[in-house]
Amino acid sequence: MTTNLSAPQAGCPVPHGDTAHHGYEPFDQNDPFPSYAELRTEAPVFFDERIGYWVVTRFDDIKAVFEDWQTFSSENAQAPVRERGAEATRIMTEGGFTAYSGLSARVPPDHTRIRKIASKAFTPRRYKVLEPSIRAQVVNLLENMLERPGHEGDIVADLAYDVPTVTILTLIGADTSQVPTFKRWSDSRAAMTWGDLSDEEQIPHAHNLVEYWTECRRLVAEAHEKQPDSLIGDLVRAQAAGDEISDHEIASVGYSLLFAGHETTTTLISNAVRALLGHPGQWQQLVDNPSKIPAAVDEVLRYSGSITAWRRKALTDATIGGVRIAAGDQVLLVMGSANRDETKFADGETFDIDRPNAREHLSFGFGIHYCLGNMLAKLQTKIALEELVRLAPDLRLRSGASITFRENLSFRVPQDVPVTWGGAA
Repeated sequence: MTTNLSAPQAGCPVPHGDTAHHGYEPFDQNDPFPSYAELRTEAPVFFDERIGYWVVTRFDDIKAVFEDWQTFSSENAQAPVRERGAEATRIMTEGGFTAYSGLSARVPPDHTRIRKIASKAFTPRRYKVLEPSIRAQVVNLLENMLERPGHEGDIVADLAYDVPTVTILTLIGADTSQVPTFKRWSDSRAAMTWGDLSDEEQIPHAHNLVEYWTECRRLVAEAHEKQPDSLIGDLVRAQAAGDEISDHEIASVGYSLLFAGHETTTTLISNAVRALLGHPGQWQQLVDNPSKIPAAVDEVLRYSGSITAWRRKALTDATIGGVRIAAGDQVLLVMGSANRDETKFADGETFDIDRPNAREHLSFGFGIHYCLGNMLAKLQTKIALEELVRLAPDLRLRSGASITFRENLSFRVPQDVPVTWGGAA
């Protein structure tokens, strides 16, 4: 096994080139899994000088870091990977952009306080109310796609793009007719936070983020006035009843959910269809027995989750996998690798909807920051698959289609998922 590299703070040289990185390219999401496998074997904890992070790839190490929030802080989880340029900074400052993470980058005691209050709004009642409208929208979108005489569609554009966005806008209490606007803002948030943009490329995204934050603040002000039956309305009522949460914190929860609540679910639905149609025998199992769909969703989350990596910061000197990490060091936890670690998941590179421990994946994190909206994401994906196997049992990937993924440090987002059905080639 290759000796793990020491961080620059330790005063040791950092090697360069393919040998040092074992094929790992931080922003390339097209097929990172061979490099993950090599890293797990050869350098499970190594310092990547290109991004300034310790890269951690084994299941046990990543789970332990997630669990030890006192040592490994989430405070950098939403920080820009690349420093903001002067012009983008000016635009955001003058535009009053002061958004902060709703939960994922907060630390106790603020995290504990806000999560406890926000959890009151993520109730089974809200999911039950949303389920019929989610299903109706899925059916409508699929019927529109399947009516095309050419028998060609794109699961991303025709289904996965709209459903989670309308769902989260409804939950939050935002305008459901503005899906393209919220998608544009969310794309900018992803690019500015986890992308590799030049100073010039950041400028239009900075304008979008100012608009995004302004809308989040407006939604809170409107909730005070109109008391809507929405998640933002619930938080405003909790504040009025004496819960300790500020308007800025409520707006920040909205800012986070209006991104995370649909982007990752759009990707999950898209990756679920892509993975299942790429394994026709397992797709047929769902056609024959839709009761297997919940287990299939967990296997998709394990095998091809929306989030491949998440970040932490060491607050004190520590060790990960026997490697010394200095206080202040940045850590990248590659869950996309952990979820295929064969010490945890037998034959981990194989997609298997009958896998008995698929639910033990780390795609929703672990510990105090475990994803609050995980049930809603899984519900929407379950409904999408149920209606797909019912309405389009002969669905298949379009022959010759090449699916590519956006460049990003943390999110594995397919550009499209081209499909066909019936007698089309």
